[in-house]
Amino acid sequence: MKLLAVSDEESKYLWDYYRPEKLDGVDLIISCGDLNAHYVDFLATVARVPLLYVHGNHDEGYDHNPPNGGICIDDSLYIYRGLRIVGLGGSCRYRNGSWQFTEAEMKKRVKRLRGRIDRAGGMDVLVTHAPMHGYGDFSDLPHRGFTAFQELLDAYKPPLMLHGHIHLNYGPNIPREQQYHNTRIINAYERFEAELPDPPDPALGKDPLWQRLWARHNGR
Repeated sequence: MKLLAVSDEESKYLWDYYRPEKLDGVDLIISCGDLNAHYVDFLATVARVPLLYVHGNHDEGYDHNPPNGGICIDDSLYIYRGLRIVGLGGSCRYRNGSWQFTEAEMKKRVKRLRGRIDRAGGMDVLVTHAPMHGYGDFSDLPHRGFTAFQELLDAYKPPLMLHGHIHLNYGPNIPREQQYHNTRIINAYERFEAELPDPPDPALGKDPLWQRLWARHNGR
């Protein structure tokens, strides 16, 4: 399955110079936050695949005017073609405003999701705005990552984590990709394409739990 991840800065390649073939082969678009709602609207309109998003710390406007056509996955587990995707947007709290959290608040969000993830048999992709602490973040509070994400990676070992928040043009040595045990961590700044093996289709599988989850998330 081919994923297109976007975050933090609108891609001129996709917006200003868009051509339909630029999205050929993309199965799913995921926004990691801090993007103009009109840009998200545009991608959701021209793409023939779902667009999932989490909030960035600058996405307060989404609370009143959310992107049309996009699917918010904050604080939820979303299943697409058998791929189990968990969303936890926002950044470390450094000022008043929505979509900013203390470490304790983020741990509570993680704890509330654990039961849902367990019932789904695990997770395949963790989508966040902020990075995990120690993996691509900075020491200052506005750009610090969350240690709470480590709990999810240790417990479920998803093959992929996507985040934003840290712009690659902040400095010359900011990593695009890192590895944490079994998890490939990708900074989705502007745009990045990632491939994952197709999960078994739960609609065709023999596991009754997967069949119920697939039916629920596909409106059947």
